[in-house]
Amino acid sequence: MIKYALTCEHDHAFEGWFGASADYDDQAARGLLECPVCASKAVRKQIMAPAVSGTKAQASPEAQAKMHEMVMQAASQVREHVEANFDYVGDTFAREARDIHEGKSEERGIYGEATPAEVKALREDGVKVAALPPAPPKKSRIN
Repeated sequence: MIKYALTCEHDHAFEGWFGASADYDDQAARGLLECPVCASKAVRKQIMAPAVSGTKAQASPEAQAKMHEMVMQAASQVREHVEANFDYVGDTFAREARDIHEGKSEERGIYGEATPAEVKALREDGVKVAALPPAPPKKSRIN
């Protein structure tokens, strides 16, 4: 597994795990990478120092794979909770989130789709929004 430090066009920093360096290149070329904060698809690698062996014990590949699986499971559970308990508002998310924030619509949890520009405008206006973790990939599509 390779861990890359990534950033989006809005300078949100996050990391991604890939089976090989070519997997990052392939997923980036196919537009499959997305910022978990704002859902921007303009994702790039950050400058990173090479991993150098030192006195700190490093997790085995098996432990790293287990940690990755745990993170993916937690993200999946978050998504399932939101889908089961929040109202899906589709592509009207930005308008509905703003209406809730301004008291024009009933206070409730919602989810849906918004463009990166809409998300940015909501945040600038003090509306709290977060990207929903992506649906887990189908086993047949995992590299």
